[in-house]
Amino acid sequence: MKGVDDLFVTTDINTLLTALYVKIDDWIGKPRRAGRPPKLSDAELVTMAVAQALLGVRSEARWLRFLPKHLPGAFPYLPGQSGYNKRLRAALPLLKKAIRLVAADTDLWFDDVWVTDSTPVECGRSRPTVKRSDLAGWASYGYCSSHSRFFWGLRLHLICTPSGLPIAWSLSTAKIDERQVLIAALEEDPGLLAARPGQLIIADKGYVSAELDRWLAERGARLLRPSYRNRTPHPGEHLLKPVRQLIESVNDTLKGQLDLELHGGRTIEGVGARIAQRLLAMTAAIWHNRATGQPLTRSLIAYDH
Repeated sequence: MKGVDDLFVTTDINTLLTALYVKIDDWIGKPRRAGRPPKLSDAELVTMAVAQALLGVRSEARWLRFLPKHLPGAFPYLPGQSGYNKRLRAALPLLKKAIRLVAADTDLWFDDVWVTDSTPVECGRSRPTVKRSDLAGWASYGYCSSHSRFFWGLRLHLICTPSGLPIAWSLSTAKIDERQVLIAALEEDPGLLAARPGQLIIADKGYVSAELDRWLAERGARLLRPSYRNRTPHPGEHLLKPVRQLIESVNDTLKGQLDLELHGGRTIEGVGARIAQRLLAMTAAIWHNRATGQPLTRSLIAYDH
């Protein structure tokens, strides 16, 4: 992709993709391995994946046919469908690092309030699919309270700012305790809490746990969530409802605009890469909207056409 003199002029998708490509390419730098570089660089691959998620083209074969007509010249080389699929599945570590890189490049990264929750990621419906799926053993049956039905798949556990900027995320089996996942996610990256003394985390009733409260308190953080009816309400609990609605709005962005539940992944690597692809697309939109001074930080309207 070619650079431009001023990356932050408009909010159209071409401007976002150019800015993202420059950011990722500068971060990756020159390849360390000797030999001929790939025809599609890692920075171009990441940018292409973000564009696919923002434009809502779920089929990879259709996406590669879509690009020359709708984004002509954006990517000098287009791989075949199997090559793109293979590169994308192998790019999960790169996508995860890119999410952190882009998120940390905004002032929102230092927000002293986080919101956390989990949402279902369905991976199959029919019994034959469940039996022969490569996800068996990781995916499992769980209950989705918002839709009042059971599902077979995973759960996306997301820690984000009230604006929706991802701080940390995990994919887990559908039945695992949310509190365990929260501790595991923060233990995996201890620097998140170490750099933010007094961090406030807002959650729902599913995170009620004296052990979790102690664990967070030892690290200078505290968890605020609704109390059970037979318990004395926490101070400031009346302020929880509007903030809790923000995480539902973030999940709605991922599912309604970025097709989180229609990821199409059939392997562990495939599902992980496609979830990361959508999280990076949302992060990139927030990053670009913030840089261009847009009034709605998490709006994808300028990029979904």
